[in-house]
Amino acid sequence: MKTTTLQIKTPEGIVFSQTLASPMARFLAFMLDLLCIGALLTAIQLLMRFAMIINPDIAAAAGMLLYFVVTLGYSIVMEWWWRGQTIGKRVLKLRVVDAEGMRLEFNQVVIRNLLRMVDLLPAFYVVGGLSAFVSRKAQRLGDIAANTVVIRIPKIFQPDLEQLLPGKFNSLRAYPHLEARLHQRVSPAEASVALQAIMRRDEFEPAARVQLFSELAAHFKGKVEFPAEATEGIADEQYVRNVADVLYRTDARKKTREAATA
Repeated sequence: MKTTTLQIKTPEGIVFSQTLASPMARFLAFMLDLLCIGALLTAIQLLMRFAMIINPDIAAAAGMLLYFVVTLGYSIVMEWWWRGQTIGKRVLKLRVVDAEGMRLEFNQVVIRNLLRMVDLLPAFYVVGGLSAFVSRKAQRLGDIAANTVVIRIPKIFQPDLEQLLPGKFNSLRAYPHLEARLHQRVSPAEASVALQAIMRRDEFEPAARVQLFSELAAHFKGKVEFPAEATEGIADEQYVRNVADVLYRTDARKKTREAATA
């Protein structure tokens, strides 16, 4: 059965929902990327014209090599450098992720992009479009082989943490470089789960509340390991609150960086 939402369950038992990108949105992102590739190839063509004056044979060989490097390497380099995004995907708010919620690996990026040649057959993504249309997770053949999906990046609202965490000392802020790493490794969906848990904490039964925050704390500790002095004596719920504070309170994060560099 086809779905528009992907449910990902972490080893800690936490479930995240990701909205799958529609085939049309993916096609529009691809067209934008084609324009970028075309611009790069045009620049290379102009450069090769000048090189022809010096050595036509070497210029022709270099031009052919650069053509394949750009057409095959553009998406691979961009998706790896921008964690699953190209220029087109960034404009359309899309991202390539591992279908099981694991970290996107370089070999997955390579596989899905090399098989793009098959998905493009016979023209204009006919094979890939049909595959995405019938696939339960809207995957083209390259995604199926690489075990990846393309999702829409959810919008994250800015909560009023001054009311949510009034006057609380956050021991994690003593380590700006680890803060930045946490912010990089935690997805918007994971951050949203932490925030929702904090905002709805009074709705849970005591035992369920303890279990929930224990699992969430373990999950985020697995993302980035802070020194023992930053986590000792902190309850799991407070640790999750500290993580949410780091992820959402951008003004405080900026002040921390300024103080560290002063």
